[in-house]
Amino acid sequence: MVGIPDEALLAGFVSGDPDATRAFLQRFRGRVYGLAVAMLHDRAVAEDVAQEVFVRAWRHGPSYDPRLGTVSNWLLRITRNLAIDRLRRRRTEVETIDPDVLVSLATSSTLPTAVEDAAITSDMAAAVRAALAQLPPEQRRALILAAYYGRTAEEISGSEGIPLGTAKTRILLGLRKVRALLDAAEEKP
Repeated sequence: MVGIPDEALLAGFVSGDPDATRAFLQRFRGRVYGLAVAMLHDRAVAEDVAQEVFVRAWRHGPSYDPRLGTVSNWLLRITRNLAIDRLRRRRTEVETIDPDVLVSLATSSTLPTAVEDAAITSDMAAAVRAALAQLPPEQRRALILAAYYGRTAEEISGSEGIPLGTAKTRILLGLRKVRALLDAAEEKP
């Protein structure tokens, strides 16, 4: 179904035609999934979002209006909106987590594949965890929100109810202290 227009594939997808569905998914899944991964930085969540995009396309396909844009742009707009919703939900969840739990999450979420990588990563995670534990709680929370969750100083300022300059200072001082502590730990025999 190479030469079939996108609108015709969408109509076939919505009507349940198996060949059109297969062709529709094959044509658009890479773009939808790619955008979701680029926005979310999490393949598992991106897969969920991509699946939801196609469910919504199937449900709302009859209301698609080609005058408002291409099928591809319509799907990518749905993807973008769903990804933003997921990011907002994730940020809301982070705001209610205790800083000590954030330390644990930030240092243990990636599992290495090789045994040597596991040993190195485990040692690094332990060193980072120890350095973060020595920070004042406000600096620890600001640093983790910035470094691990990608929050800007402005977002941290708003969520923590502190001035922007204070948020920036907490992040900077936290980074400096962690770097100094990690450097000192490396120098020990």
